[in-house]
Amino acid sequence: MKQGVQDTARTGAPPRSTAVRVPPQARPEDDAVRERGDLTGAVRGEHTHSEPPLPRPVVQRSSVRGQILAALRTALLAGELCPGEVYSAPALGERFGVSATPVREAMQQLAQEGAVEVVPNRGFRVVQRDARELAELAEVRALLEVPVLMRLARTVPAEDWAELRPAAEATVRAAATGCRATYAEADRAFHRALLSLSGNEQLVRLAGDLHRRTQAGTPAPRGRTELMADAAHHAALLDALIADDLDSVHLLIAEIFRSRP
Repeated sequence: MKQGVQDTARTGAPPRSTAVRVPPQARPEDDAVRERGDLTGAVRGEHTHSEPPLPRPVVQRSSVRGQILAALRTALLAGELCPGEVYSAPALGERFGVSATPVREAMQQLAQEGAVEVVPNRGFRVVQRDARELAELAEVRALLEVPVLMRLARTVPAEDWAELRPAAEATVRAAATGCRATYAEADRAFHRALLSLSGNEQLVRLAGDLHRRTQAGTPAPRGRTELMADAAHHAALLDALIADDLDSVHLLIAEIFRSRP
């Protein structure tokens, strides 16, 4: 564990970064105690008659790597990690108050997603896609999603579409915050909910990966007005699907895929 995390836990001082606050990593001896079900740290057999053994708890272990991955994705979308810049795992570990290992693992995942690229002996460079790359990604997404959505529009009953209303409303609330990272998550969740009605898990996974790549590669930040416009398309699309208005569905899907990611 990094010393910075221990100092923060003792003193209550604010974390190094405002982008994320990673909980202190558990010590191995703490895990061993929890596995025994003895939360007091006492050695097995030291309970007194007045202190019966506590029941074995259900231990919830959080993934530091997962938290760092989420924090890095947020930082990329918020522009805190700049396209073209190289970042080392130890430096980012200092920023987040953790060791370099979970940062390196998270960066490797981002490299697989195409958000960063490995720079040998230096770290990871943030990728910035040009207009052509973004257009190509949007085209591939459309080739995957549009035919499926049009087929679902003709076959899925209105009551099933109506169940997706909370997902559409979540995109509106996320857009209202003006936070690009918050909106990106809600946007992906809405599209994932739509495609999930196909029952094709491979399609949902591939489309989600392409969507994330497109979001992370957008060169310029998007403002609240643009986000609100995108969210309005989601609500309108769901209304058209519920009303079985196929002409409007087709037009709205085309508009969504013409919009910036």
